[in-house]
Amino acid sequence: MSAVPDSSSGLEAALSQAARLLAEEPRLAEDQTAEILKVLPEQPNALLLNALAKAKQGQLAPAESVLKRLSMLRPQWYAVHLELGQLYRRMGLGDKALAALQESVALKPDSPKAWLAIADIHSANGDATAADAAYAMQLRHSDSNPRLLAAAAAMCENAIPVAERALKDYLNENPTDVAAIRMLAEVAARLGRDQDAELLLERCLELSPGFNFARQNYAYILNRNNRFAKVLEQTEILLKGDPRNMSYRNLKAVALGKIGDFDAAIALYEEVLAEHPGYSRIWHSYGHTLKTAGRTDEAVAAYRRSISIEPHYGEAYWSLANLKTFVFTDADVAAIEVQLARPDLADEDRFHFDFALGKALEDRRDYEQSFRHYDSGNGLRRTLIQYSADRNTLKLRQNQRLFDAAFFRERSGFGVADADPIFILGMPRAGSTLLEQILSSHSQVEGTMELPDIIAVTKDLYRRQTDTASATYYPMLPAMSAQQATAYGRRYLDNTRIQRRTAAPFFIDKMPNNYAHIALIRLMLPNAKIIDARRHPLACCFSNFKQHFARGQNFSYSLDDMGRYYRDYVELMAHFDEALPGRIHRVHYESMVEDTENEVRRLLAYCGLPFEAGCLRFFENDRPVRTASSEQVRRPIYKEGVDHWRHFETWLGPLKDALGPVLEQYPEVPVFQKTVVHHQRKGE
Repeated sequence: MSAVPDSSSGLEAALSQAARLLAEEPRLAEDQTAEILKVLPEQPNALLLNALAKAKQGQLAPAESVLKRLSMLRPQWYAVHLELGQLYRRMGLGDKALAALQESVALKPDSPKAWLAIADIHSANGDATAADAAYAMQLRHSDSNPRLLAAAAAMCENAIPVAERALKDYLNENPTDVAAIRMLAEVAARLGRDQDAELLLERCLELSPGFNFARQNYAYILNRNNRFAKVLEQTEILLKGDPRNMSYRNLKAVALGKIGDFDAAIALYEEVLAEHPGYSRIWHSYGHTLKTAGRTDEAVAAYRRSISIEPHYGEAYWSLANLKTFVFTDADVAAIEVQLARPDLADEDRFHFDFALGKALEDRRDYEQSFRHYDSGNGLRRTLIQYSADRNTLKLRQNQRLFDAAFFRERSGFGVADADPIFILGMPRAGSTLLEQILSSHSQVEGTMELPDIIAVTKDLYRRQTDTASATYYPMLPAMSAQQATAYGRRYLDNTRIQRRTAAPFFIDKMPNNYAHIALIRLMLPNAKIIDARRHPLACCFSNFKQHFARGQNFSYSLDDMGRYYRDYVELMAHFDEALPGRIHRVHYESMVEDTENEVRRLLAYCGLPFEAGCLRFFENDRPVRTASSEQVRRPIYKEGVDHWRHFETWLGPLKDALGPVLEQYPEVPVFQKTVVHHQRKGE
């Protein structure tokens, strides 16, 4: 509490006595301040102490009433807003708490207590980036070491290279300073060097196992790197020391959902939200888990609860739109338009509202305005990411140059013989979820999710390569030994085991981007089945254009980029059709819709599975589905969606131009110019 000076020595003595009583005898402190307020009803220190005494006794609503009155009497007093924010946290009103605390730091930017509270709220909401920024501000205004203060100040100003140099210089002299190690890990994370951040935080915890802030950072990095089993290990350690911590429980719920333990995740979210009902982002995460578990009506209610708490939260509206079967009301559309008219709306909220309104207007058959909002959302999103279509083309051409039929013949016998995985890959929004739902309706096949484990192997290989000029890990594969290929294959199977919940001998990995890693898959897991899900170029690409992806599909925010990406994908798959004849099975979405039974029989025959009628009734399969098509694959196949893109054809000129002959000859594949094969032979 910050004192407001008063000239009366008697008053000062009475206030001092109330302050002393507050810690041990809050009821007496309340009585003392009540006596003061009888004489001086607007005395600010007495009002503040009175509110704190009430809160100490659990009288949260009366404490709020006093603090709100005081905030009107002394609107520029930072301590009032700080205590109001802390009170709202206790009441579980996260967004109100955040607003009050932000008002506090606006009045007093050097308040470490307020910044720490803000960081904790962001952390509980799962916003690690905002939490890190707030923690940096807290450190900046609380650490007494001038060199660490300077590094923290640089981080607050986003001068990351300056902070990195300062921290590395400091750690050269003080290699066991855990605060500095944690800060350097945060720098690495901001630069996208997650592996470095992970190693630094492991060192930090080795030196100081009780450094819970570092452990929480470690758990966040593990979660970002899809190391969910280790996330659960770390959250269990944190929860042993602080079992009711909202941030820890929220992170544990996220990890439980990622490994498919939806019942446990839902129960934990419900426990947290019962205690802290005012956190919009936790309601949002809860909605995602309900959606994946097939509890759609409850997911809608959770998303709407998130919106009621934070009306400008665009992602919650997009999550409703992303149910695909959901239809916005007129009131919803009006609310979205109100938010889009705000000049102060954050970019991330704005593009989510644009995508949501595009869906709402499409449902109303206002295709021109729908496209305008899809285009606006994509255009804004495109400014916030880094993507080069030229670089993508060069990478995939390098893939073709290195990996031809001879490459695979010379490496016969590489990898793990297990045939457990069935990879479904290709373009997003090409029908892969439908194929997964059909296959996972077979008694011998388990559906999982878009597993990140192949991507994790590629990142590991890229980190290990010595050619710093290479933009890919591809040059590492010609030098890979049989033993290394086997080790990576075994690592993949071990890491994906946490996703398997049945005794079925086969499981599905439907990460679409794995099409760029077919050579790696063949070296690691030579007996794995590979299915290429393909859909009409305009239908597929426009479906991607309407979809806002959380991450990983940076090609999808421009019609030209998307057309080039689809064309490159078709060219690479044509190359592997020649290099690995008969090893990749292609399913055209239109054929599956038109002649479902025959296509299903072909699919099962390729996988070496006997026909089961349940695969034709895939929509009765109640397994969790973790993609944008989750609601659509819970219904029988419908033909109406095949040509839906034609409503938007007027505006798809840039996409058509970029696709070129790939569009003109679909479903046939044009003859591409051969790339010159150049790869290292075994023994060279």
